[in-house]
Amino acid sequence: MDDDLGNPERKKRRRLRRIAVIAATGLATAGVLTLAVDRSGSHIDAAPVAKVSDTPSASASPASPDAALTRALNAVTAEGDYQVAALDLDSGDSASYAHGDSGTYDTASIVKVDILATLLLQAQDSGTALTPAQRTLATSMIENSDNDATNTLWGEIGGASGLDAANKTLGLTDTVGGTDGDWGLTQTTAEDQITLLEAVYGDDSPLSADSQTYVQGLMGNVEADQQWGVSAAADSGSSVGLKNGWLQRSATDLWDINSVGEVTVGGDSVLIAVTSSGSSTESAGIGLVETVAEAAGDAVVA
Repeated sequence: MDDDLGNPERKKRRRLRRIAVIAATGLATAGVLTLAVDRSGSHIDAAPVAKVSDTPSASASPASPDAALTRALNAVTAEGDYQVAALDLDSGDSASYAHGDSGTYDTASIVKVDILATLLLQAQDSGTALTPAQRTLATSMIENSDNDATNTLWGEIGGASGLDAANKTLGLTDTVGGTDGDWGLTQTTAEDQITLLEAVYGDDSPLSADSQTYVQGLMGNVEADQQWGVSAAADSGSSVGLKNGWLQRSATDLWDINSVGEVTVGGDSVLIAVTSSGSSTESAGIGLVETVAEAAGDAVVA
């Protein structure tokens, strides 16, 4: 398995900001254009939307988060497949979207959060605390995405069977631990990753408050060159907790790029998970994930 190789080259990120769209079901209309622009104001894309007049009717209701996310992402071109899910912990609003035929995705290194959650649950069940050695390994695994540390902790939790058992407690229903030691080939969905993030950041969790605080602290301190992905959706200057995964598949040379985490959007605490496969380059996959994450954050907070 060829996971987390080197530091991705950063191209200037195209962060989408979508101007408000006007939607009213069943209204006869004339077409207008809404523009997607980057942060500097340059034109990126345009999509026709319906309108009755320059001033929307007071009775017209705003689009649901799912509808808003679908509208935004239908205009995005992707080389491969992806899923995204988002949950506003303050309002309870959520949205999800899937592009392509893939039902589940390789986790690559986002599974490291799941491995740590499993280790903590096992310690809780046995009434023990993590050893100093385990804490050192966990720090390297999350903050630096160190694979050797992950190999050790994967063995300590009992590999795929240990992960799968913990995921039943955590509420993950579509995640299956990678076999033959390939933890990076664990299969998951964006929705399951939101469930995992709820266990880390939510109020009602199988993890103890101390365990949640511990995981949050590590996810909030990943090394600087790995602070991409869902962070694109965050309010400027706000704190971010995340874990990314990147894996070039040897059979196709195409990239799996994933990002999960907690960000502040419009002042709200928002969980976002993006899983993807089939990008031709690492940087293209990162760009796609960031575009999708920002759209998801906007959709649940708008």
